[in-house]
Amino acid sequence: MNGLKISRRELLKQGGAALAGLAILNNARRVPTALAQSGDEVIPWLDQPEPNPVPDAVGNLLDWEALDSWITPNDQFFYVSHYGLPEIDANQWRLEITGLVEHPMSLSLADLQAWPRQELTFTIECSGNHGFDWNFGLIGNARWAGVALAPLLQEAGVMDDGREVVFYGADSGEETVREQTISQKFARSMALEDALSPNNLLCYEMNGEPLPQPNGFPLRLIAPGWYGVANVKWLERIEVRSSRMMSRFMARDYVTLRQEEIDGEQVWTESSVGRSLLKSAPARVVRSGDSYRIEGTAWGAPIERVEVQIDDGPWQPATWDKQNTKYSWKLFTYDWKGATPGEHTIVSRVTGMDGQVQPTEKELETKKSFLEHNAQHVRRVMIA
Repeated sequence: MNGLKISRRELLKQGGAALAGLAILNNARRVPTALAQSGDEVIPWLDQPEPNPVPDAVGNLLDWEALDSWITPNDQFFYVSHYGLPEIDANQWRLEITGLVEHPMSLSLADLQAWPRQELTFTIECSGNHGFDWNFGLIGNARWAGVALAPLLQEAGVMDDGREVVFYGADSGEETVREQTISQKFARSMALEDALSPNNLLCYEMNGEPLPQPNGFPLRLIAPGWYGVANVKWLERIEVRSSRMMSRFMARDYVTLRQEEIDGEQVWTESSVGRSLLKSAPARVVRSGDSYRIEGTAWGAPIERVEVQIDDGPWQPATWDKQNTKYSWKLFTYDWKGATPGEHTIVSRVTGMDGQVQPTEKELETKKSFLEHNAQHVRRVMIA
């Protein structure tokens, strides 16, 4: 067996640990208190987003000022489609596991639902979120349920030369590549060791209900800790390969261009969008009587602290919810004392457990694509 292949005993051991961890997550369902209460007045931001220019492809952008729940309701959860929303008959649909496997599998939805059910809470963010002036709402938090991916791959028997796992959606379209018109399905690839994470789910439920069509019905991949593009919707085939698949959504789109210094020389590097980056954002300012409170969220990595800055003042610690949900956003609040009339700027920043600090816009100037934009988000508000 190669270094990436996992033994049945080791896999089952990991699966047991994952189930135990997920049980802890499922018990942490209290609703955080860091939300505006009845009677509070929301002070609107002066910097409102531009209208959505592509409503057929992108929908349900989060309205930050209306955020009133830790869990995003299904009918308010954002969606992005590259080739439209496929109509799928769940009774006819099957998931195929093919490629470098000893036992190819063809599974119905009922087959998958017969496997042990796992559930976790995960905040999905599109890697293009905040890349333009109109799209700072491509994010949502939900409880996802389904079957763990790793035991299915183990059951199929990954061959020794299996290195990559490709996830194909049912959505397809035509592309022109070097003057050649081709038809292809949406697909993303990840390393086998990443695919074998015990937290990855083949998900058929969202917030206790069947997946809505825009969010992947009847099945999607849920890869906690990864940007939305990796969480392939309308999943119909999983292929194990010996090398990375290079296609539009791996090699052309969803590629970030950065300038880096290597051995004293400035070089440009390209990388496929992968794991989510540390990020936070003020959601709104609320007034209760004569008191003002700033509310927001932080996500993307284990968090050490969240801070808020008003105008050019010092960074002040915010209070944030520390419930045991590793992959969900954390709600934070800051009591704004001594708020004076006039226009003010408000910004938050988050620091991870590893010491990483959410960057400023200036610190991201060497990144030349709109993807993976995790800069501090400065908002403007008027206090009467």
